[in-house]
Amino acid sequence: MEFRYICGMKQKRAISSAMMFVFLMGIVSLFADMTHESARSIYGAYLALAGASAATIGFVSGLGEFMGYSLRLVMGYVTDKRHNYWGMTIFGYVINLFAIPAIAVFSQNGWKWACVLIVFERFGKAIRQPAKNTMVSFASAQVGQGKAFAIQEFLDQIGAFSGPLLLFIVMLFRGNGNLFNTYRLCFALLVIPALITLFCLFRAKHKFPHPEQFEKVNEEHSKLSLNKNFWIYNIAISLFAFGFLDFPLITMHVSKLSIMPQTYLPLLYAVAMFVDAFAALLFGWMYDKYGMRVLMLSNLLAAGFVALIFMTHSVTGIVLGVILWGIGMGAQESILKSAVATLVPKQNRSMGFGLFETLFGVFWFIGSWVLGILYDYSIVVMVVVSVATQLLSIPLLATISGKKRI
Repeated sequence: MEFRYICGMKQKRAISSAMMFVFLMGIVSLFADMTHESARSIYGAYLALAGASAATIGFVSGLGEFMGYSLRLVMGYVTDKRHNYWGMTIFGYVINLFAIPAIAVFSQNGWKWACVLIVFERFGKAIRQPAKNTMVSFASAQVGQGKAFAIQEFLDQIGAFSGPLLLFIVMLFRGNGNLFNTYRLCFALLVIPALITLFCLFRAKHKFPHPEQFEKVNEEHSKLSLNKNFWIYNIAISLFAFGFLDFPLITMHVSKLSIMPQTYLPLLYAVAMFVDAFAALLFGWMYDKYGMRVLMLSNLLAAGFVALIFMTHSVTGIVLGVILWGIGMGAQESILKSAVATLVPKQNRSMGFGLFETLFGVFWFIGSWVLGILYDYSIVVMVVVSVATQLLSIPLLATISGKKRI
């Protein structure tokens, strides 16, 4: 009886410690997203104002996502070999965060260099993401995969909501000043949450220097399991990534419609991030109970955002579309990672995240570029292609949704 009591107390302490680690890393994500998601909310309008075409914006945003995802396979492999989780995470965050305020250096004629930094920022995320996700996945063994990544994404999106909101206030106070210089000021101010992110990251490292101890090694599953369900899952999510239009193209379209002031664009993105936060929390909790069926539901809900934003030409339609976009993003950032944590054993976890995210990034890049080209050719065709590819993911997910786990 006493032995069981001691074991129970140890288990409770382990769960409590794991939850604290998840929360601390969520705070890191909160301030990191205040930085790069704030920037993302104005990328499209900033580049359009500087003279970039829709195809260029689609290419740059797609290439950034491609770099941010495709290199994760290599970074995941390196992380699994070296087990230097904290080193890779910190190095990636430094590049990821400080490329953004550097954009403020360039004048309007230097927008091509700004494009380079936008892509470079995603490169930093590629370095840190497999290692960071792996550390969180270790803690998720104690608190539940869905819950751990849902908490991460919730705090992450609180930052993604508050950051663009702050930029909206800055742009509002700047009033009728030079709009391009206002954008530069916004980029420069983002150095503040970037510095806070690094402070919180080092605090988390000091308190939890060895997060891999949260999860015990399962000797029966020491190799990466690339089974049939894994590949069906990846094909389905790749289709979703292809059709899921990136936000810079949305902000560019809204700015061209001239149905709302450009100063309101960060606020629009803030709405999307607010919805994203609560959608991630809800769908993450549901994943632990219902598995892939939850992702099918979120994909179905999100598929209509393109038609609402690009076909209605009304503020109401755009806001409703942005809400659906936020639902899709929330599910993407919580459930997709939870499924990988379920599929892949501890020893190969970084490689598993890297492989999955590489495929996701390749199709996001191709989709963003193609949809940007289609926008210049025919908005109706772009909408049809986007909605169709997102919906095609649902029957594939249905084939692997019979169990709570893949």
